[in-house]
Amino acid sequence: MDQLDTHHVPPELTPWDRVQRARHPQRPHTLDYVSALCEDFVELHGDRRFGDDAAIVGGMATFRGRSVVVIGHQKGSDTRENMRRNFGMPLPEGYRKAQRLMRHAEKFALPLLCFVDTPGANPNKESEERGQANAIAESIQVMTTLRTPVVATVIGEGGSGGALAISVGDRILMQENAIYSVASPEAAAAILWHDAARAPDASRALKLTAQDLFQLAIVDEVIAEPPGGAHGDPQAAITMVGKRIAAHLEQICALDLTDLLQQRYAKYRRIGRFEEQQSFQRA
Repeated sequence: MDQLDTHHVPPELTPWDRVQRARHPQRPHTLDYVSALCEDFVELHGDRRFGDDAAIVGGMATFRGRSVVVIGHQKGSDTRENMRRNFGMPLPEGYRKAQRLMRHAEKFALPLLCFVDTPGANPNKESEERGQANAIAESIQVMTTLRTPVVATVIGEGGSGGALAISVGDRILMQENAIYSVASPEAAAAILWHDAARAPDASRALKLTAQDLFQLAIVDEVIAEPPGGAHGDPQAAITMVGKRIAAHLEQICALDLTDLLQQRYAKYRRIGRFEEQQSFQRA
């Protein structure tokens, strides 16, 4: 019997490998998706209270013939743009801008499309002084009862409350090399073992991959990426995402609004539920 030739079989990706792919600087970002998938995009700026945050982008657009509102984290493709967009880490005014767009979507009965890609919310002193935690909490609260269909797609990093603030959707989709977690692997390793170098170990423990989260019923679908990751063929990756968003959007837009909100409520109430199993032995 001939020996199986495994020379061309790619090794199984570890969670840490997925983290590296999720962070790859050449992965397509929110504006790449919006530009390729939407027409007539009009970006809206500012939170009407303090200023405009370039780490959160959003506005009105047409997606597959349907008027929508889009919101997403935006990283840069080079050092200069990353500095301007704070590496995709939003300030409080970014989340308040997102809330303004969410309410705009609700007011005009427009579906909301969210693209999640952030290491986390900006943690500096100025952000805390301007109410970062409150801005995140308000965004989550708004999304839980928003009276319009919501599809959120994790296209890269989904870091902590900074990601959750714009991802409370009726459907949560993830690309296969995206990550979604309560903390970064480095932060978790530093907390647990006082050694950030153990981030690969933490990435396994955190269950942050799309495959893990699908098994835990936190995300609704894992979207395939081109071989090697989305950065290898951005256009193909964007096309795959667009098809799956369209399919899920069609389903939830067909629901009665009352049913939609009830299903959304039930979806998030189920997360984290577990059952203990006990074994009994006869005396």
